[in-house]
Amino acid sequence: MGTSFVTLSTQECRDRLAATTVGRVAFCTSQGPRIYPVNFGVVDGSVVFRTAPYSDLGTLVVGAQVAFEVDELRPDEEVGWSVVVQGRAIRVEDSGEMTQLRRTIPEPWASGQRGMFVRVDPTRMSGRSVGSGR
Repeated sequence: MGTSFVTLSTQECRDRLAATTVGRVAFCTSQGPRIYPVNFGVVDGSVVFRTAPYSDLGTLVVGAQVAFEVDELRPDEEVGWSVVVQGRAIRVEDSGEMTQLRRTIPEPWASGQRGMFVRVDPTRMSGRSVGSGR
């Protein structure tokens, strides 16, 4: 039979987005779509993550329309939720803002220099849950 999906309110989406630190950024390239996992934080309602300026993510995502997803799934319980944020990825250039972000955005799990900050200002946010995990 299955369980129906429940649409999450905007506030529920914001709460779930702010409660985790790992998500996925998705964007299109001339070779097709790409999805990268990133550590991130939420600052003033925007998703912010670090990357290396000369990485695929650093060179291809800036200025692009992106989707950003966070979720939690518990397959054994048939419970889960997902939140998707859509918006344009903007490179943070202001040195004062970057100083503040270094204090608030989690360090990436991946090794190497990740000194470039990218901000996604949401133009659309949606979410849904399934099962009793609402």
